[in-house]
Amino acid sequence: MERKYLLGNEAIAHACVESGVNFVSGYPGTPSSEVIDVLRVQPDRSYYVEWSVNEKVALENALAAAWCGVRALCTMKHVGLNVAADPLMTSAYTGITGGLVILSADDPFAHSSQNEQDTRCYAHFARVPCLDPASIQEAHDMIPEAFGLSEEFGLPVIFRPTTRICHSKGDVDLGEAVASSRKGEFHKDPRQYVVIPAHTRVLHKKLNEKQSAIRKRLVERGFNYHTIRGKTAIIASGIGATYVQELLPEGISFMKIGAYPIDDEWLGDFVKKHEKVLVIEELAPEVEEAVRQVAGCVPVFGKKNGYAPYEGELSPPAVAAIMEKAGFLDKNPFPPADPVPNLPPRPPILCAGCLHRGTFYAIKKVFRDAIYPSDIGCYTLGLQLGVVDTTICMGASITVASGISHAGDPRDIVCTIGDSTFLHTGIQGLINAVYNGANITVVILDNRITAMTGHQPNPNTGVTACGVESPRVSLDALCRACGVSFVESVDPYDITGMTHILQEAKKRKGVKVIIAKQMCVISARRAGVKRGRYMVNPGICTGCGTCVRFGCPAIEFADEKARINDLCSGCAVCAQLCPVGAIAREGKK
Repeated sequence: MERKYLLGNEAIAHACVESGVNFVSGYPGTPSSEVIDVLRVQPDRSYYVEWSVNEKVALENALAAAWCGVRALCTMKHVGLNVAADPLMTSAYTGITGGLVILSADDPFAHSSQNEQDTRCYAHFARVPCLDPASIQEAHDMIPEAFGLSEEFGLPVIFRPTTRICHSKGDVDLGEAVASSRKGEFHKDPRQYVVIPAHTRVLHKKLNEKQSAIRKRLVERGFNYHTIRGKTAIIASGIGATYVQELLPEGISFMKIGAYPIDDEWLGDFVKKHEKVLVIEELAPEVEEAVRQVAGCVPVFGKKNGYAPYEGELSPPAVAAIMEKAGFLDKNPFPPADPVPNLPPRPPILCAGCLHRGTFYAIKKVFRDAIYPSDIGCYTLGLQLGVVDTTICMGASITVASGISHAGDPRDIVCTIGDSTFLHTGIQGLINAVYNGANITVVILDNRITAMTGHQPNPNTGVTACGVESPRVSLDALCRACGVSFVESVDPYDITGMTHILQEAKKRKGVKVIIAKQMCVISARRAGVKRGRYMVNPGICTGCGTCVRFGCPAIEFADEKARINDLCSGCAVCAQLCPVGAIAREGKK
């Protein structure tokens, strides 16, 4: 056994290798991305790994692999499971022969997400087991168990780490890597894999019949356990269970829930031995609802009666406050937060030299009084520039734009979407907009990478997850194939050219697509692209602030003059904007 100091996602990836995983697929999404990022760069990889175009595609690929008898892992973040929900629900009916683990990482407090949904609700809905780790070590240890459970019951198993598990670091005891040499083989069985109504009715009954045995096994495996120490009890799950154990006073019983579904008989037997029970869990009251169903006359404290919040991320101080409020802790040992007053706000912003900033500047210049639907990606930060009015989910910019168009709003509508997001779920929206005659301008922000989640490749990058060269998708040809007649590509560093193309689009009716093409500035730096720095000539600068208002973090204002700092990437956009020509490439007069 070897001990290493690892990120939670690194520990999970190691556990997959120790489990003999054979097939890995997923779509990048924080906080899950590093699992595949670790697996795809292993030098002695004996398994197949891919970044799929979206989560539905990823799960269907992994499901097919598991039908062939190999162990498969599919990764995504919680909102990605919405995209994969269609195959998830039916995969519980068809079952699998090789183990299938679906890693869906939740994001309490929405650190990098558009909502705080709880994956445990999907497991309940789909009637499949769900493992909910409370520490990095447990996250590692649960992965082999998840594959074993999946194969034992012939069902997918959901694995639900949260941001605090995925992105914390700690010492982890590792096992031995297992080289997976097993080749899959699909055995035809239409009654199992062809879900026509006649087969589905039988498969649904079989799924329901498995539930009792699953509940018992989760207790037997030690995922769910309890210790009776007094007449009051705390029941906790996930990272909250770890915090409770750090704070638990003497004489209070404790139950940890690490897996679902919960055995009602086992749970009820514990609850009824106590005079009152407190339930602590993040997000949805999944455990609390199960406790209330078996509690009888035993008072239950939790979310439903205001003792714990429905939203946000748990922390030791937050758990202590819940315990104190419910009478399970005499005094909160953590002092109240005392923030430093008058700190300036530091909202996230686009990188210096980001192609999106120039694109947004040109859009705002040409379409002054427009509506700006946008999408999920770095470019959502266009909100700071006043060019993002809506963001809902992956691919929704085009469909929202189309809906506003057909609702009759007379203003121009300009939507923005990244290349990876367009390939994820934007294509169908574009087809729909053309088919139904929407009047919108679509700007595809093509930085040739999936930047926001850690620079994973996509079909527009030209390489696979493992660095193998692959044909690049032509976004231009794809848009024309969707029926768009006005498709133009432009360099967003060329503000004049970008502005001209947007003006042409503004004159036309129907669906127009502009592809703003420029390599992500971080990718360019890594690739060794050098454009030179730009400097401000203080003798010419009038201090008008035009360049500063552009919003680039490389441009500062001091002593009533602009200046450019070391963040400059040489995009040259500021030089094009300066009304007096005070900005030029370093060394150029």
